[in-house]
Amino acid sequence: AYLPCYAVKEGIVQKAIAGEVVEGPFQSALSQVRESKLEDSISVRKGNGLEVISHGEVTAITICGMGGSLITSILENGKSKLSARETLILQPNIGAQFIRKWLIAEGWELKAEEILEEDEKIYEILVAEKGEPLKPYRELSFEAAELMGPFLLKEKNPIFLKKWTMELKHWNKILKQIESSENERTQEKKEEIQKSIELVEEALQ
Repeated sequence: AYLPCYAVKEGIVQKAIAGEVVEGPFQSALSQVRESKLEDSISVRKGNGLEVISHGEVTAITICGMGGSLITSILENGKSKLSARETLILQPNIGAQFIRKWLIAEGWELKAEEILEEDEKIYEILVAEKGEPLKPYRELSFEAAELMGPFLLKEKNPIFLKKWTMELKHWNKILKQIESSENERTQEKKEEIQKSIELVEEALQ
């Protein structure tokens, strides 16, 4: 519950809900809220994903600290809880492109993106609201922007360049490892990686 505690203390929000699905983190969140003397402002609830909230109960939803595919499944499974008036603030550790695909499919428009590095780990933050889902992708290579982020691709800050240079090295290493394999599955994987390499190399030029 560090994030809701911070948001309340700083006056960013008046009230917050902290959801945890596992008993240990749930108890830790309860303790954190009690220690911060914020029981009147923060409700700690045990449950999976968005099942801890009611439809239209909140104006902003943050899902942080997990892979993009898991964040996507939480959003998909909790669609009935979204009133389309919320701001989504999503922080995937990996696989941000899965979130971008879901946002486009469900009519959510990316409003901002951030990429940052802390303790030698690189994180992306995506902010979305209901709107025109394809708007941020105009005048860009759609596939590259979906993979790398339309706002991040335009900015190309040093952390963005570092992340994708590292990804290129990683993909090239995988390609070398599977070069000798001739089965259909590895061939599909090779083609997928090669396509990603082409997109990134072109974007970094």
